[in-house]
Amino acid sequence: MMESARTVLITGGTGMVGSALVPVLLQKGYKVILLTRSLQSSSTSRYAHPALQYATWDPDSGLIDTVALEQADHIVHLAGANVAEKRWTASRKKEICDSRVKSGRLLTSALQKLSKRPVSFISASAIGWYGADASYPATPFREEAPYDRSFLGETCKQWEDSIQELPAMDIRTVILRIGIVLSRKGGALPEFIKPLRLGVAPILGSGKQVISWIQLEDLVAMIVFAIEQPRLRGVYNAVAPAPATQQQLMNTLAQLTKRFFIPVPVPSWILQVVMGEMSIEVLKSTTVSADKILATGFSFRYPMLREALAAS
Repeated sequence: MMESARTVLITGGTGMVGSALVPVLLQKGYKVILLTRSLQSSSTSRYAHPALQYATWDPDSGLIDTVALEQADHIVHLAGANVAEKRWTASRKKEICDSRVKSGRLLTSALQKLSKRPVSFISASAIGWYGADASYPATPFREEAPYDRSFLGETCKQWEDSIQELPAMDIRTVILRIGIVLSRKGGALPEFIKPLRLGVAPILGSGKQVISWIQLEDLVAMIVFAIEQPRLRGVYNAVAPAPATQQQLMNTLAQLTKRFFIPVPVPSWILQVVMGEMSIEVLKSTTVSADKILATGFSFRYPMLREALAAS
């Protein structure tokens, strides 16, 4: 069953996930509105389509185009500063958190004042909600697990709380806790690939830490699924059903490149010196369950690592 409403408003639409989502929605016949801080910069975007338009907002100053918001039948909220782009200084951590929380609060506040509200609101979150695996082999984290009292855990909690009033407005709300997104277009994967070109396969720490991942096409498909399936409500882990260790990921990538490579251990202390607090996340093992989203009938195109990497 598909909901009949056809206009999707997207925040963070020019990021890696948004850039992959927009053409899929347009191809399916949706009208798309991208919220952007600058209409001038958006005019030079590679997107050019009669069903695509732009509208402005500024979460820092609390400004938003309510006319565009009122046109939205569905909202997909992807906005947020890149977690891994810069070292986690105090100011950068504030930026990472504020970019998610302020934007969620602004959307919620603006929607409260509208007479016409969207049918659904699909929000990104992250598996940073969960802490490290407590045992080996691990019991996978499910959606009801409490948030971790770490920087990312606290950020995810505030992120999700920023939109907690939406269900009371009769807006069907879906939160996707997204794992490591596999795509050569951005995120972690290009960083894993770089040393392989030099014949080196870095094994970070023990290499046994589990990475819960999702291929970009599957994440886009899951967002569209969440838009189109009225029965989806609440929190779902956006991860593939076959998590892998960091060493398995590197070995599989190296095999796919068909080049000679040497596994090179990178001790934890080096990562801590180079990356600072962010190294905690690189070294952390987090095994996350995909059972809940699978139970809805969602089907992964790339459920296994090798196929997912080959297609990325």
